[in-house]
Amino acid sequence: MSERAAILVTRKLPEAVEARLKRDYRVHLNPEDVLYPARKLLALSRNADAILACHTEHFDAEVIAQLPERVRAIANFSVGVDHVDLEAARARGLIVTNTPDVLADATAEVAILLMLGAARRASEGERLVRSGEWNSWSPAFMVGTQMTGKRLGILGMGRVGQVTARRARGFDMRIHYHNRQRLPAELEAGATFHESVEDLLPHCDFLAVHCPSTPETQDLINAKRLALLPDGAILVNVARGNVVDEHALITALASGRLRAAGLDVYKNEPDILPALRAVTNTFLLPHIGSATRETRDAMGFRALDNLDAIFSGAEPGDRVA
Repeated sequence: MSERAAILVTRKLPEAVEARLKRDYRVHLNPEDVLYPARKLLALSRNADAILACHTEHFDAEVIAQLPERVRAIANFSVGVDHVDLEAARARGLIVTNTPDVLADATAEVAILLMLGAARRASEGERLVRSGEWNSWSPAFMVGTQMTGKRLGILGMGRVGQVTARRARGFDMRIHYHNRQRLPAELEAGATFHESVEDLLPHCDFLAVHCPSTPETQDLINAKRLALLPDGAILVNVARGNVVDEHALITALASGRLRAAGLDVYKNEPDILPALRAVTNTFLLPHIGSATRETRDAMGFRALDNLDAIFSGAEPGDRVA
């Protein structure tokens, strides 16, 4: 491995990850965890051989064109790479990697949490308890929706979708899914495959969005497709915010057409639409799908494994560009 390559780290990382970075590289850390604007990011990259970035930094074609020639790679601390213009990176000869596999369990846990929280009106209930407004009980009080035995539609049956399906089977849920390609029978595990999103949606008492953000999936779940869900369906999203048309979602929630939604990701986060915050039949989390100690350490080590490969002259295992 090239001796003491210089790495620009854009956000504060777990202690164990930063310790390994400092051991093996010359490293510029971000202990205050500030979000670097593009101009600052470019200035700091002048002394870097690679950038260890998160999804909070945006490497569009303009930014990539201005990166110093010495920058060989962007090693992402994320599985999603929609924040990087991969075509521009390839054209420049810039290596781009991500961190797949290691966050599937944690993110699937949050998908189940969102389903339960939305279905059982957890946010409404907690507000009542914390505000002191809870003062009685009756058979009609805080009645929600039961998950057990319901149909779960999974949009995007990749690593996280498959783990979500396995966890949901613990609730005796019947799994339906749409994916770019049908899974082999052993991975499908009895789930019902649908050739199109439109074919899937009428079979979803719950819909879990797990597909990646691409130009083709932006606003994939729009007003027309939301109307295909059964009345009273519940939607959860742990993928990327721009897969769901939030204005259409708000309309469906406010009308009662959708019973509830559980969201961990949003368009333009953390600047969430005020109307979305105002809708009460939601369970909202601040993008914490991978936020466990175990997973964040594993993501960091995976990113470092990719950097180690790059600077030793080997092919990184998680190269996407």
